[in-house]
Amino acid sequence: MKNFRELKVWEKAHLLTIDVYRITATFPKEEIYGLTSQIRRASSSISANIAEGCGRGSDDDFRRFLQIAMGSASELEYHLLLAHDLEYLTHADYDRLSNAVIEIKRMLASLIVKIKADH
Repeated sequence: MKNFRELKVWEKAHLLTIDVYRITATFPKEEIYGLTSQIRRASSSISANIAEGCGRGSDDDFRRFLQIAMGSASELEYHLLLAHDLEYLTHADYDRLSNAVIEIKRMLASLIVKIKADH
């Protein structure tokens, strides 16, 4: 069992989720059960799946949960683009959040490759 708090990718995903929650609080109220909820769920799913994978017993399980986290990151990447195109996000907020997601995806990909190589 690994301590997820020691992983840099988990830390970045957690900070991204906090940022996402703060920014989506400004979204239109009619989106509370729509896009706001989708963005928050996808964002928190990244760090939650990393944490859950760390709690599993094998590297194969850990890698599987990292791949699920990667899927959530891709989903978040799309939802942020949609929010930007709907003008719910400023260009600056979109760029910052989008760049963070891309960095997290790169880190997840590297970690997945490392686990495969160590296996």
